Amino acid sequence: MSAWTEEAAAAWRDELLGYTELPSARRRARAAPYRLHRPHLAPPPAELSAPAVPDTPPTPPDSGTHVSRLYPELLALIFERLPVRDRGRAAQVCRAWRDAADRRSVWRGVEAALHLRRAAPALFASLARRGVRRLQVLSLRRGLRDAVAALPGLESLSLSGCYSVTDAALASAFATESPALRRLDLSLCKQVTDSSLGRIAQSLKNLEELELGGCSNITDTGLLLIAWGLRKLRRLDLRSCWHVTDAGLAHLCGGAGEARGTPELEHLGLQDCQRLTDEALRHAAAGLPRLRSVNLSFCVAVSDAGLRHLARLPQLEDVNLRACDGVSDAGVAQLAEAGRLRALDVSFCDKVGDEALCGGLGALRSLSLSACRVTDEGLERVARLRQLETLNIGQCSRVTDRGLRALGDALLQLRAIDLYGCTGITTHGLEYIVRLPHLKVLNLGLWLVR
Repeated sequence: MSAWTEEAAAAWRDELLGYTELPSARRRARAAPYRLHRPHLAPPPAELSAPAVPDTPPTPPDSGTHVSRLYPELLALIFERLPVRDRGRAAQVCRAWRDAADRRSVWRGVEAALHLRRAAPALFASLARRGVRRLQVLSLRRGLRDAVAALPGLESLSLSGCYSVTDAALASAFATESPALRRLDLSLCKQVTDSSLGRIAQSLKNLEELELGGCSNITDTGLLLIAWGLRKLRRLDLRSCWHVTDAGLAHLCGGAGEARGTPELEHLGLQDCQRLTDEALRHAAAGLPRLRSVNLSFCVAVSDAGLRHLARLPQLEDVNLRACDGVSDAGVAQLAEAGRLRALDVSFCDKVGDEALCGGLGALRSLSLSACRVTDEGLERVARLRQLETLNIGQCSRVTDRGLRALGDALLQLRAIDLYGCTGITTHGLEYIVRLPHLKVLNLGLWLVR
């Protein structure tokens, strides 16, 4: 008698027992009484025949470990190392990859960059599910209010360059308090006025960084509103806010009216605020004890008298005085007396020369003297700044190979130097510079030589 096959034996046994199951059902019952999760094995054929959006991506027919069979935790670890654009693409492959890519760990620290042209509830819900806390709006037509409402944990919002941002749009977006928001960038939003600053001061009490560069409609009244509501502000940029005057700075410093000031302020950008004078710096010295960095470039009314006030600030370490025509050697020397400065820019200050480098600058890491009246004697004084890493002396036509030799022998920590327009140097002097052990950037013209 021929040997029975396994199927024939099973059929004979079922017939004796009176079973009438279909063959396909019998095979499934015999395979396993319940479904087991076996990610290391290929799925059965029935699962591959499938819906329009598959649960898992197609796998090769051969057995073995494959990316489609990894646990979600392992997939998330892989997705964390992909570029941001590829993480979004991975989430569209299949449901399993989408679920793994939606984990918050995959998107930690990522800033979403969007064009808000219409309301997109599904998109905002996806961002909230992934735990996105930083949002950059590239262009805006509508949807800002919905985006802010859908992301209650939003910590950083950038609207820089969105010309369509108006007071009405910001009033609608910040109609309720947003306690999580720490940073707001409105730079180059030309239509923003003091009215928006009033809404911001009322709804964003925990704001720490506010960028208003290029918002040319901001006035002293707006600074009064900031001083009234934003007590935790640490960084404020008012670049090219041409209507701001000494009275507005007095509000920020708590020195006028009912304004309580912004005593936590550490970084203040006043570039191109040409109506500010030394009086504004007097207010800053009295009311901003934590100030560490100030940008006064192109503030043509600032003079040595104002620098005497700045020198009283106990934590000041970064000062930009680029193109401040009223600054001279005496003012820079007074500013340097405390010995705390780490970065100083006096480029295009035509009254600054060798005498400004007498002492007190030993802690400097960055020094810019472009187009100043600096000679080889001044560079020999610069050579005493042993911690210097960046030096800009472009367009200093009085500098020769003698000065470069002094720098090359002493500034062993130097990483970048600008020599553009130094017509008095030769290749012989450059030999002392190029052999510096840490030098990475050498500028001899309009193009960088690395």
